[in-house]
Amino acid sequence: MRKITTLLLIAATATAFIGLAAADDDRRPWRRSADVAPASDPAYLRECGDCHLAYPPGLLPARSWQAIMDGLEDHFGDNAGLDAETQRQLLDYLTQNSADHADYPRSRKIARQLAAGDAPLRISGLPFFRREHDGLTPAMVRDNPEVGSFSRCAACHRQAGQGSFREREIDIPGYGRWED
Repeated sequence: MRKITTLLLIAATATAFIGLAAADDDRRPWRRSADVAPASDPAYLRECGDCHLAYPPGLLPARSWQAIMDGLEDHFGDNAGLDAETQRQLLDYLTQNSADHADYPRSRKIARQLAAGDAPLRISGLPFFRREHDGLTPAMVRDNPEVGSFSRCAACHRQAGQGSFREREIDIPGYGRWED
């Protein structure tokens, strides 16, 4: 009888934990799909996504987005200037969804790793990014005609547009799947 009671108690406890995990998934959709919230603002997708991946805002802190948006006339060598209203709208969207305001695991990790005044202008300058990409060779990225630069996330991260940068979704052109 004691063994049956113990087994029933174990089964009930396991069921409760499974129920809690499912409830947690309902409150935190990132557990099912993304590392960061994907870019979703139509104006941002149009204005920025026409030239490059519309980077998920949760990959940089608000102060970085502010600095980037303040320098659009020389945006990494190009003039990406916008009218004042569109620039304000995009800045509002980016800062409200930045790493320091997002509730996604990678965004929170990025925000925690930066000193209070740090405002990196490139995602590739983040400590998290450098650590995650330290095993890649120049042949895999810079010298790879299908990649060319770390700024082309979607060249290897097949689900980058959906906010997912998981290792199992990496496929480096010419090299195949990547696993650390």
